[in-house]
Formats: sequence, structure tokens, C-alpha cells
Amino acid sequence: MRCPECDHPDTQVLDTRASGAGIRRRRRCRACSKRFTTHERIERRVPLVVKRDGTREPYDREKVIGGLRLALRKRPVSARQIEEAAQRIEAGLGSRGGEVAADTIGRAVLTELERLDGVAYLRFASVYRDIDSAEEFYDLLRPWLPEEAR
Repeated sequence: MRCPECDHPDTQVLDTRASGAGIRRRRRCRACSKRFTTHERIERRVPLVVKRDGTREPYDREKVIGGLRLALRKRPVSARQIEEAAQRIEAGLGSRGGEVAADTIGRAVLTELERLDGVAYLRFASVYRDIDSAEEFYDLLRPWLPEEAR
């Protein structure tokens, strides 16, 4: 890091703190002793989502959280649990590289909803799997029913 005062290339880091979505560093120039602050932003690789029609768009965390919230509406699940579920989904996507199929994200959301709340899982799954008949809905519901009701 070059000193903004004298352009000397050698600076000392005096203090480092987390700051919003990045890091704040307090520095001192080893040549002129001028102190200054730098802000570093953490760059996250955002995968491209490949939709069913083949189009690509950047991954949007708010869409995932919105889907979770909609499915979990009026259910006993906290905002923190929703946030943690979104983080687990993103962690799973991070290891996949530059592109991820929309279907992969949908399955990850289903997995998290199944863990969090059965009713929310059924809500999301019925829309996600495009269920349009009572028979298809019963097939979706069957694993949740007691043995004698199947």
C-alpha cells in the first residue's frame, strides 16, 4: 500500500476491523509517519444461474430469501433461521463454480424447507413441482402421512 501523502511503498498496519461488508485498516507510513485509513471490500464470486429456458442471470440472494419467506409465511420460523438457511444454500452453491442450474437452487430450497417446516415444504413443493391435481398433491403429501393413512 502506497502512502497517499508521500507515495512511499511501505506502510504498517496498526489496526484491522470488520466494517460492513469489508475490512477497515488503520495504517502508518514508515517514511513520513502519516496515518491513514483504507477500506477493503470482500469480493464474492456470484455464480450465474442457468434458467430452464437457457437464459443466464446473476444469482440473487434476495430471490432465495423471498421464496423461503413466502413458503414460511405465518409459520413458527424466525428470521434468523431463514437467514441461516439462505447461508447454507449459498455455501452449497459456492463449491459449484461459475454457473448453477436454477433447478439446483430449487432443490436446495426444498431441502432447507423440509428441515425447517413441513407445511412450508409442501407449499413450496406444490408450486415448484407445478402440481395441478389432487392426486399429484396426495403423492407429494404421502411421505408425511402416518403409515396407516398411506
